[in-house]
This record gives sequence, C-alpha cells and structure tokens, in this order.
Amino acid sequence: MRKQDSAVSAAPPGFLLLDSSLTPIVVNSIAAEVLSFPQKPEATKRFEDSLIAKVRSALLTRQPDSESPVVADYRSGRRRYSCRSFRVDSGLNSYGRWTIAILLERGASEAVSVVHAVKKYHLTIREQEVLRYLLEGLKNKEIAERMVISPSTVKAFLRLIMIKMGVSTRSGIVGKAVIPKI
Repeated sequence: MRKQDSAVSAAPPGFLLLDSSLTPIVVNSIAAEVLSFPQKPEATKRFEDSLIAKVRSALLTRQPDSESPVVADYRSGRRRYSCRSFRVDSGLNSYGRWTIAILLERGASEAVSVVHAVKKYHLTIREQEVLRYLLEGLKNKEIAERMVISPSTVKAFLRLIMIKMGVSTRSGIVGKAVIPKI
C-alpha cells in the first residue's frame, strides 16, 4: 500500500445523526467541515440552517425507489466520500420514531471494494449482491428480504464467498473486500 493510500484510509469518518424528519441532530467536526466546504463551519453564519439545506440537497437521494434515503457517494471539492447510512431504532419512544446515522468516509467507496472482490475471487452475480448487502451492514434476514430468497440461501451464498476468499467469518469477508491484500 502506498503512503498516500494509507493516509486516505486512515482519515477518521464524518458522522451525522438525522431524526425522522431528516434534520441533523448530531454532526461531528469532520462532517461539518466536509459539508461546509469550501468555507469553514465557524465562518458560516447560521451554520445550522446551511447544514440542514446541504444535507437535504446533497446527501439525500432523489430516487423514490431507492433502498436508502442517502446517496452512496458525495464529493466535497476534489475529495470523494463514501456515504454509508444505518437506520437506528431507539426503542425508547413508542411513536415509532427512528434516526439515521450517516458515515462519510474519505476514499474508495464500497462499489470499488465489490469490484475488486469480484475480480479477485471470481464471485457470481448473486454472490456480488450478497457481498454488497453485507458491506452495508445488513443481517442475513434483511439480505434475504431484499433479494427475495430465504435466509438459508443467504447463508449458502455466504459460505461460498467464504470458501472463495479463504475466510471463515462474515467479518473476514468484509475485511478481505474492504482491505484488499496486494
């Protein structure tokens, strides 16, 4: 791995927590810098309003049939960020309120990891699909629902991927896909 690549992958992620109306609740300093670029967050008057506008205009997808309300990639200046979103059900309130956690990770997106893994390990189309959902952090049952197959079939696909990659766990699959050994 080149020195520059390790610096990019070592960059800490930006983090946002959105409420059910997709309004930011929590934003770490890295996400604030990324979303306010080219200005500094503290230099922006009414930063909260500009942040809400930026999240709604740049991070939220406009496709109604999209599985995630968040875009997969985001550009801030010349830098590209992978956006991973996770729905968080707190269980604390009885009104079915939920939040969405978003990670903005600098560097290659999951798509690059999947393409690399497909080529290196000769994955089938269905194995690619399972890998993509696994990289999104979905559980077997959730993968099965999205692929319209049984959870047992998902387990079978995961076993095939494990055999091809030479690993024995789900985290081993993710590790080989996200951190390819050269």
